[in-house]
Amino acid sequence: MGRRLALGFALALLLVPHADGAESGCELYSERVVDTGRTPRALSELSGLAASRRHPGIYWAHNDSGHDLTLFAIRESGKIEAAFSLQGVTATDPEDIGVGPCARNERRTCVYIADTGDNLRSRSQVQVIRVIEPEVLRSGPLIAEGFPFSYPDGAHDAEALLVDPHTGEVFVVTKSIMSLGHAYRIDVDRRTRPTRAVSVGPVSSATGFDALVTSGSVHPSGTRVLLRTYRGVWEFRRAGAHGIGDILRSTPRVVPGGVSHLQGEAVAYAPDGYGYLLGGEGKGTALLRVDCERP
Repeated sequence: MGRRLALGFALALLLVPHADGAESGCELYSERVVDTGRTPRALSELSGLAASRRHPGIYWAHNDSGHDLTLFAIRESGKIEAAFSLQGVTATDPEDIGVGPCARNERRTCVYIADTGDNLRSRSQVQVIRVIEPEVLRSGPLIAEGFPFSYPDGAHDAEALLVDPHTGEVFVVTKSIMSLGHAYRIDVDRRTRPTRAVSVGPVSSATGFDALVTSGSVHPSGTRVLLRTYRGVWEFRRAGAHGIGDILRSTPRVVPGGVSHLQGEAVAYAPDGYGYLLGGEGKGTALLRVDCERP
């Protein structure tokens, strides 16, 4: 990476405000959805996207069930820069991906994958998979670790993963036919495996009905959350929020791009928080970017 590009990327991250009581991010998104590229053949069942914290212009991506567990580093054009096979874990139905600190007060960043898909609600345990974000985009194996958990109220299907960008706390949102789901906090700690998820509460209802959440993303400031469904994209905003659960209790507002894919399975904030990327299943499906409507 060029020195000027690296400096610009670092400054962009520093300029994103933290959850200090001030509103962060875009006030109004453009209705113009930008076609940035196509999903590559290797990601024909793209199920999650998350912006890298280490590599400018890179999004981490993975496939749904039925594929080897591989972490792909892609650009918004769909070009694959590297592919990493994840060793040390076995996944059943990986559904979403996020990036955040490997632990509270730790500078290292990790990639988290929610192996939480359970269409038949028959899995007694599901898991969150964690791997340290690689320093170099050179294809090869990476050692990952799994954190199995169960729900306190029986099995759930969950396709949205949320990682707090400051604390590394991990949350999943269930896929419900009746609402935008229910949020649970997962204790990702080697000392407490397996663990039981902690109920955070139901996600606030949207204006008008929507359901079946398929993906999620947390704003770099930690004050906003995006949840995607098959019909829409919803943004939850709460300046000065005390964690992800607090944000999900705010009333969501609809934002552009929700009906851009036949089977929309992925959403990720841009690294600077002023836009987001959308992806869907199917080889050659468009990757789409929504930008901030700047004054």
